[in-house]
Amino acid sequence: KGLAEQEVKADTAYWTIGTGLKTTDDTISTEYLYEQYDKKVQTIYKTLLELEFSKDEIEIDVAEIRFEDLRDEDNNLVETRRSLMGKINIITLDVDKVKSSRTSLNKLIAQGITLTNFDPEYHFTRLNDIKPAMIKQATQNAKIAAQEFANNVDATIAGIKTASQGRFSIKDIGEDYYDTRKINKKVRVVANVEYYLEN
Repeated sequence: KGLAEQEVKADTAYWTIGTGLKTTDDTISTEYLYEQYDKKVQTIYKTLLELEFSKDEIEIDVAEIRFEDLRDEDNNLVETRRSLMGKINIITLDVDKVKSSRTSLNKLIAQGITLTNFDPEYHFTRLNDIKPAMIKQATQNAKIAAQEFANNVDATIAGIKTASQGRFSIKDIGEDYYDTRKINKKVRVVANVEYYLEN
């Protein structure tokens, strides 16, 4: 077997910001509720533009309204809660900007804007660019390992019996399972090569 590993940096970031309003006051119209919701969304949108995200990188998702009946222990209706919720999605190739911008939204909380700052997802999408070199390296490492074994048993490598390439895996640096939490990642592939030996 031959192993090849390479550290890479994510090239695409996906970041979602949630916001919304809730009320149990039935005197507030849905139209007014939406106006207040839209003000929050536009404030977040403006802040993202100030953080130098482009309009093409920002997508305002469709708002969703929900009605939830709140009942007492006898199942009598106490009040109805209306929720107007939505998300703003950011897709960008500037992964470093996402990381540095997340804390900048804290100032909006101080302004009374409720938001959910979801953890970004960082992806490496250029695997095909490094595949050939990594396969070559893994194959070379497999041959080196076979040569060391041959030397130990006083034999020589005669040729390849079978060869197969393992799956490429991309994991966050220092993680065994996660692959989207960190900007820096490790790509790994194993080449399985069997050689004929001659004494």
